[in-house]
Order: sequence, then structure tokens, then C-alpha cells
Amino acid sequence: MSVFTVGICQMGVIPDKLANIEKARTMIGDAAIKGSRLVVLPEMFNCPYQSELFPDYAESVADGPTITMLAECAAQNKVIVVGGSIPEKDEAGNVFNTSFVFNENGDLIGRHRKVHLFDVAIKGGTVFQESKTLAAGSSMTVVNTSLGTMGVAICYDVRFPELARAMALKGAQVIIYPAAFGPVTGPAHWELLMRARAVDNQVYIIAAAPALNAAAEYKAYGHSMIVDPWARVLAVASEEETVITGKVDFRTLEKVRDELPILKHRKPEVYED
Repeated sequence: MSVFTVGICQMGVIPDKLANIEKARTMIGDAAIKGSRLVVLPEMFNCPYQSELFPDYAESVADGPTITMLAECAAQNKVIVVGGSIPEKDEAGNVFNTSFVFNENGDLIGRHRKVHLFDVAIKGGTVFQESKTLAAGSSMTVVNTSLGTMGVAICYDVRFPELARAMALKGAQVIIYPAAFGPVTGPAHWELLMRARAVDNQVYIIAAAPALNAAAEYKAYGHSMIVDPWARVLAVASEEETVITGKVDFRTLEKVRDELPILKHRKPEVYED
């Protein structure tokens, strides 16, 4: 399909896991009613973004209520759902920051475990250490869907351009970043990074953020957005809870790639010592 609608659920996250799950269910349905064929949720949409809480909210693929809801919503609404991210617990007890992807039948077709953990200490700003409670993923994620080929990465992954380029070289036409930028890095880098990854790799970028919760310890920047391969922002939210939609048109992608064939000029041997 060359043209389809994407919906981003910029939901407000609270400490009540079951309430978050039901809010996500409602917002996925709203996005589907608006014509979305692909629906994306934010990073850590079922729990507050606090590293010490991730193990308490973590669940497994086998019996997780959040994961079950995502599969049900995908099948009921006949949409592809990229489930933002949640804390995922494996059989060994490791906890990952994980995005699950379901097709229109509710089948799990992809899983991305955040590769680059958010360990930062910005003077006078954000201090956060995901590695206190999370393990890092070790692979990139590119998923073939009925709508096209999509790459998935999570938040801090966007700051590593080689990951986006690897996904584009594997065929990604759309790269999806569930994320939770804060009040310092958000205004400075959020739009800049999303537009850069789009124009660098001639892909559509879908950036899904939580809404601002003024009472939360970690205050999300919001501003979910859809960017086309020419780095044009097609849709953008404010900081409030909302569902935004925009069109992905692969004819635009093909035109950009034909006119500026940068992906065809990859010559790694030129840069080797």
C-alpha cells in the first residue's frame, strides 16, 4: 500500500498500570476510528518513567496483561500496533525496555529491546540511569508488514545514527521511535534528531511520546510527530494528551530516493583505515 494513515497515541501515564492499559486500549480504538492503519504508543506507556519502578511493572510475553491488550486491540481494530515500550521480564529475570509489534491479526511479528540505555547526568537538568534496573538489547529490529518495511528503535537509540542507517539499508521505509524526552533535551534536540534521521536515511519517522504529567517525577516533553523523508514535519502534538494522525506516502519516499540516491552510494571501504 503506497499511502496509509498513521496514528500516534500521546497518552498521559499515571502510576496505575491497569488504568494505563485501558487508556491505551481506548486511544488505539480512537486512532483506528480516525482511519489509522498503523498505531503507535509511547515509551513506557504502562508505567511511570522511573528506573526503580520498572521491575515492579515488568511482565513476560507468556502472560502479560499489557501484551495481551496490544494483541487484542490489533486484531479487533484490524491495525498494526507498535506497542510503544514496556518493561519486559525474560525467563532469567532480566528486565528490558521493549517494544512489541503486532499485525492486523494480533500476531506478534516483531520485538525491539532498547539497545542504548539512557544513562545521563545533565548538569542542572535530567539525571537518569536505566542500567540500574534494565538490561540492554543487542540487535536492530526491522519488521516486514502489510504496509511496508518498518524499523523500530526506542528513545535514546535515536542519538546513534548508525542504527538508523543500518535499518534503512535493511529496507526500512519507516522508522518508529517510541520515546520519552524530558524538559531539557526535548526543546533542544527532539525535532532536530527526528528530522535528521528522516533526511539522513530518506525514511518516514514516527516519534511517539507520552503527554506531560505535571505531577510525575519525570516530566515528558510530549510533541509526538510524523516526519517525511524530506524532513518536513507532517503532524505534531503539543504536550497534552491527544491522538494525532498523518499520511505516509511511499510515492514521496521513492521520489526523494530517486532524486538524491544516497542509499545507493554506500561505500564503506572508502572510510576504512
